[in-house]
Order: sequence, then structure tokens, then C-alpha cells
Amino acid sequence: MSETIFKYDMMVEEALRGVVSKALQHAAKHGLPNGHHFYITFKTGRRDVDIPGFLKEHYPEEMTIVLEHQFWDLKIHEREFEVALSFNDKPERLLIPFNAITAFSDPSVKFGLQFQEIQNSEEQTIDDTNRDTSNSENNVLTEKSSGEVVSLEKFRNSNTSKNNS
Repeated sequence: MSETIFKYDMMVEEALRGVVSKALQHAAKHGLPNGHHFYITFKTGRRDVDIPGFLKEHYPEEMTIVLEHQFWDLKIHEREFEVALSFNDKPERLLIPFNAITAFSDPSVKFGLQFQEIQNSEEQTIDDTNRDTSNSENNVLTEKSSGEVVSLEKFRNSNTSKNNS
């Protein structure tokens, strides 16, 4: 018997990466207004990450870049983005797949996302998705659950339901 599994965790992960893509698209088209700036952390050791060798050597596993005042040629593609940043007063081009990103934040509005790395394979799986709004009171974890159904009746105002009868 063939078993169909909905990989909701992967679906959510991909949707949240879409938020990163849209934010970068907006920045590429309009710039970063009103103090907005992005911190983007990504896995440097992946084969599909294209960064200068000295950066891979200095950051063999993970690196965080900041897009704020000095970045150029931001281009967003379907599966990755590229940007030029200055290192030691020399512009360097970086190509970063969205699937290599492990964290994205815009501290100006206290917004952040944490991701699990998606491996490049036909059988992609993600255990958990973690969404972080950089405010501990607003942290939301999307985890595998037992599928509990919650009735909305207990949240309705009893006076409202009597008046509508």
C-alpha cells in the first residue's frame, strides 16, 4: 500500500523562506528604508553556496552577513540570491541558496526567522520548523502534533450568541 505523507513542516519552512525572498526582492527594488537592515546566516560548506575561498576558509560552517548600507547588485532568483559585499575594502560577490539560510532577521522591527537546513536531495526532510520573532514573548514553534481539534464555541461571547438567536 502506498503511503502519502503531507510534509507540513517542509511546507511551512518553504513558505517562510518565501518571506525572506520577498523581503530581499523589496530591498533590491526599493532599497532598505527607515533603518531596516537584514542579518542573514547561512551554511558556508554547502556545494551550492558560492563565496570567495578566503571566506569559506575563515567561516567553514556558517557565516552571517549584514545587508544595510554597503551592498550592491542584489539579485533574487527562484532558489538563491546574490549580492556584492565589501570585505577588506574589496567588493566580493556571494551566491546564497535560500535553502542554505539558517536565520534571517530585521532587528529594526524585531523580526526574525530560524530555519532548519534543507539538504539538496530528492528525499528532502525537515524535522522541525522554528519561527523566532526575536522577542521571547512572541516565539512560535511549529512542531509535529497529535492533530487536536479545537472548538471555537468556547471563545464566542455568550451575549452575542443569544442576541443572534
